Amino acid sequence: MNKPKMAAEKSASRVLMLLSQLERLNEDHKVSNNDAIRQITGKILHLLQTQEKTRKEVTSKGSGGMEVILSSLENAQDLQTTLNILAILNELLTVGGGRRTGVFVSKGGTAILLQMLVSSSKNPPANEELMLHIHTLLVKVGPKDRKFGVKSRLNGALNVTLNLVKHNLQNHKLLLPCLQVLRVYSSNLVNAVSLGKSGALEIMFEIIGPFSKKSTTLMKYVVSVLCVCSSGMNARRAVDRGYLPTLLSIYQDWHRHDTRHRHVVIRKSILACIKNLTNIKLGRKAFIDANGMRILYNTSTECLAVRTLDPLVNTSSLIMRKCFPKNRLPLPTIKSVFHHPLPHIAAGGPVAQLYNQPPGVDDVVDEIFSKDLLTPKPDESPLELDSISISKRPEGTADHDLVCSLGRLVVDAGVNGGSVDGLQDEGGEQAVLEVPDTAALLPLHDPDLYLEMVKSTRSVPAYTEVAYPDYFGHVALNLREPILERVYGVQRTKIFQDIERLIHSSDILDKVVYDLDNQSCPVIDNGESLKFNSKFESGNLRKAIQVRKFEYDLILNSDINSNHYHQWFYFEVSNMRPGVRYRFNIINCEKSNSQFNYGMQVLMYSVQDAINGSPHWVRTGSDICYYKNHFSRSSIAAGGQKGKSYFTLTFTVTFQHKDDVCYFAYHYPYTYSMLKMHLQKLSALRTAQIYYRQDDLCETLGGNSCPLLTITAMPESSSNDHISQFRSRPVVFLSARVHPGETNSSWVMKGTLEFLMSCSPQAQSLRESYIFKIIPMLNPDGVINGNHRCSLSGEDLNRQWQSPNAELHPTIYHAKSLLQYLRATGRTPLVFCDYHGHSRKKNVFMYGCSIKETVWQTNANTSTCDLQEDLGYRTLPKLLSQMAPVFSLSSCSFVVERSKEATARVVVWREIGVQRSYTMESTLCGCDQGKYKGLQIGTSELEEMGAQFCLALLRLRRYTSPLELQNHNSHLLDTENDLIDTRGIPNITSPTTYVLEEDEPAFLEEVDYSAESNDENDPDLEPDLQDNLALLDPSSDSEFSRQDSVN
Repeated sequence: MNKPKMAAEKSASRVLMLLSQLERLNEDHKVSNNDAIRQITGKILHLLQTQEKTRKEVTSKGSGGMEVILSSLENAQDLQTTLNILAILNELLTVGGGRRTGVFVSKGGTAILLQMLVSSSKNPPANEELMLHIHTLLVKVGPKDRKFGVKSRLNGALNVTLNLVKHNLQNHKLLLPCLQVLRVYSSNLVNAVSLGKSGALEIMFEIIGPFSKKSTTLMKYVVSVLCVCSSGMNARRAVDRGYLPTLLSIYQDWHRHDTRHRHVVIRKSILACIKNLTNIKLGRKAFIDANGMRILYNTSTECLAVRTLDPLVNTSSLIMRKCFPKNRLPLPTIKSVFHHPLPHIAAGGPVAQLYNQPPGVDDVVDEIFSKDLLTPKPDESPLELDSISISKRPEGTADHDLVCSLGRLVVDAGVNGGSVDGLQDEGGEQAVLEVPDTAALLPLHDPDLYLEMVKSTRSVPAYTEVAYPDYFGHVALNLREPILERVYGVQRTKIFQDIERLIHSSDILDKVVYDLDNQSCPVIDNGESLKFNSKFESGNLRKAIQVRKFEYDLILNSDINSNHYHQWFYFEVSNMRPGVRYRFNIINCEKSNSQFNYGMQVLMYSVQDAINGSPHWVRTGSDICYYKNHFSRSSIAAGGQKGKSYFTLTFTVTFQHKDDVCYFAYHYPYTYSMLKMHLQKLSALRTAQIYYRQDDLCETLGGNSCPLLTITAMPESSSNDHISQFRSRPVVFLSARVHPGETNSSWVMKGTLEFLMSCSPQAQSLRESYIFKIIPMLNPDGVINGNHRCSLSGEDLNRQWQSPNAELHPTIYHAKSLLQYLRATGRTPLVFCDYHGHSRKKNVFMYGCSIKETVWQTNANTSTCDLQEDLGYRTLPKLLSQMAPVFSLSSCSFVVERSKEATARVVVWREIGVQRSYTMESTLCGCDQGKYKGLQIGTSELEEMGAQFCLALLRLRRYTSPLELQNHNSHLLDTENDLIDTRGIPNITSPTTYVLEEDEPAFLEEVDYSAESNDENDPDLEPDLQDNLALLDPSSDSEFSRQDSVN
């Protein structure tokens, strides 16, 4: 039973005895012991090959075995002894040799091997067996030695191995380990460059060849060496020698013959070589000249059906996208089609830079801004509505052809003194518009009233048409619309279709079917193309190009007096065929990513459906994705950055009705005229218990009024107690829609206003608790003219709150003045909230302000640890997380970033002294938590959020002390401290801030999203009081003259 164990112990002790003898022989330099050393090393090798335990004994702690073996290797004087020792090392480092390899490296074994390699090469011809052993060991040791690349270069081993490869091209036994070592050498970038200069590329191309079932392992290492050595500085050398066409031919041959896909690694390595060579401009040109686009397109198309070949498809896609010739955006200038003269242009500002470019310079192809591209200045007088015939649709009547019977809904401006009927069909005769009866479902919508509101709305293009969805109205869907599940591979499919444009250029129509830049030039219509229109309030579509029979490239207009911010779209489509899949590509998007990649769909409104009793905006579109395209952005358009590209939003739609008129929008449209209509309808809801007043905060640059609302409860009587209670109510200041493209903020505001004007006991209690000062639309001009982010000044108004200009930023200037007036009269708001929309995150959440987390901005000497801060700013978000199903507390942030210091939230917090100063962000997409998890957000959920905000304010009153209600400082009752969960508050101890990352998971498919577009930001303002800014006052403005304590 014990004999095997005893034998193992004897062998172990024997190997240690042999090592001891070897050590003594190494120390005795006076006597030649070559024969003895040869015999001992041979015996040790035999023991290692037959007894596994002896390997552990040799490298065990304290044995000193590795040192003895390495010393013997250094002192070996005959070939057989050297081969024995190398074989011993090979045995030690082969099985389970990870730790042993580390011991070998730590004892200087790498340097000994490299020195032996170099010294052996000095006496040609080198012994093949010796070189084989050395390189076999280097393959094992190199990846474990962090300084292997440097050691090999300093010892001069690179060229030794390379020469061995060069002279042993047919000797595969030696060639393979040499190639493996070259691969390890070249993992060091300096070594890779050095090998390239020494001719490694030329040698590799002597070995590499077409498909062969023999020596596939050799081929794998050849292409891996070639891949590394062809990068960086060697790429130019490889391209100059014409290797790129060779690689394409080799790849094509391996693709054609590897039908069972057993050699995907080799094929992928060849693609990686091609990818390296196309990193330089000459490489991309050579790739195009060698017909590389067609070759990779064809091979990739054949691989699409096999999921395991995705690495080949993805790499090919990256190469083709990189080599796709950069195209110029098909526009005369990227500046907006429309222009609005400003009172003055600040020197050095964005507008000055835009229009003070040198002659011959443009932001697309460096052309100067051309005045003849601009639309004439609108009439100074409001538009007048002469006549329009409207009738309710009789029950049971048949559908009419929309194109013929509806024509266009036109507001007549009385051009040239002529009277033009508001609604005409194509034959010029007056048509009757069948209006769906939605009054029961939309109590705040009235088509007639909407047209009245449109009459006084001033737009820069002087719009005379009205979009049907705005006229008919939108009824929220009863059905839930789930977030669209992304189809695997959809992006690369779309990219391949884009690449087909270059490969099959003869199939491309490239027909302009809509163009605001050339409105005087009629579009030739053969009846086969879709018809587009965006010449209505909030519309945005600049150009439509028919690329294929059922595919269209769409270009959005820049914000007025700007050359960027392409995101909001709202346009009309007609002349479609039912049952046909139409692809739409919006090709000049700027952001580097979008919720369209995470399940968001575009919105569509069908006029035919509306007339049939379904006036809904519905989420639509399939095969939706958002990716970087081949249209380049000039450095002027990209803020001085070169090499930037635009992004494409693509979606596919199948229309249901023949000759329908459909509208597409980025989000649920909410126009300025719609706001005016809603406010007039809301004012009609006022009762004797409701105080409601609407004033004009100011007039905008475009000549439109900016409404200011005051809502509270009337005092119960004129008694002193009731008047005192009336005057002591804290102020809540709300605003929305500073960014025109964030229409969801208007729908949230609509929900807030409707709740405040309702007759419910909770609404009455809320009105009795607060005085609401509300600016429902801070940027009317931007909304009217279809801007995404800016006002007519060409600036983001939510970056002007620190020092607003009364002429350029009137709404911000007067809003801030009102806030300063409230503070000066002791009425500092208890809560300030600016409603926004967020394009990259889900749910609804808040940004607040914490002094402890932003003490670095105050220039105070107080350390963050010593600073005491009340947590009252967290109460409202906490309440909302408990009450509103779409609200996410985990997405909230209370850090003030430097880039946001000129926004409304930060300026109101810092300058006005409002602790509870927030930006409330609503998703454009949907929710990933709570009741609506997995659903896209609709107008009903947004309006519900607005109402829930009101209920949270009502609960906030219960958690707020009477002292705070008067002084508006941060003193909370103990009950509030119980409510707030402080565990989630980050401990900021340095002048840095954390920034919320995008909270979306990675895609299953490997895609290239370069973060090339700058993200956008948010709002804030400054003083000069205006007496006519009406504060609330049922009897006289003096009722607020009593100065309350501000401290």
